[in-house]
Amino acid sequence: MVTKRPRIEGFAIISSEGMIAASDGSFPENLKIPADHKFYQDSVDRAAAVANGRHSSEGGPKEAARRRIILTRRVERVIADPDNANAVLWNPASAPFEEAWLKLNLENGTLAVVGGTDVFGLFLNIGYDSFFLTRADASVPRGRPVFPGVGRNATPEEVLQKHGMVLRETRMLDAATNTRVEEWVPKG
Repeated sequence: MVTKRPRIEGFAIISSEGMIAASDGSFPENLKIPADHKFYQDSVDRAAAVANGRHSSEGGPKEAARRRIILTRRVERVIADPDNANAVLWNPASAPFEEAWLKLNLENGTLAVVGGTDVFGLFLNIGYDSFFLTRADASVPRGRPVFPGVGRNATPEEVLQKHGMVLRETRMLDAATNTRVEEWVPKG
């Protein structure tokens, strides 16, 4: 089987401060916007696989059946997940992304990156084909940022721009809550 690099898409809903979670890692109620949840679930349903950290996942009734790459420092290299036949455990410090993708035995498709902070940051360097940044008019002060450095030194948009991405389009997901999704893509 000839395997090529997947299309890589990131998905995050953020607060006005650029946070994806509260300081304890919980998902804040004020970021639970039904229109975004539908957009997100429809998007991960179309993906061939999902990538997330040990403490992140996309939820929903189809979660257990999805192919996935779980990023963790608890393993060396890439191994089959002993608890989930659809998943591999990947330590990015000791194995390249391509090795994790190959271990899934998928010929091609889209990889949906769903968090958390370090995972989103790692894939900025691997290269997103699109990053869907949903902005909610909600406050999560002192939470966990979407990307490393957000909140202290930069906005999410500045981090994306620093990694060679530009805003392609913005669309309203829910006018009542002023929730909108921005699609960021590589320059050129």
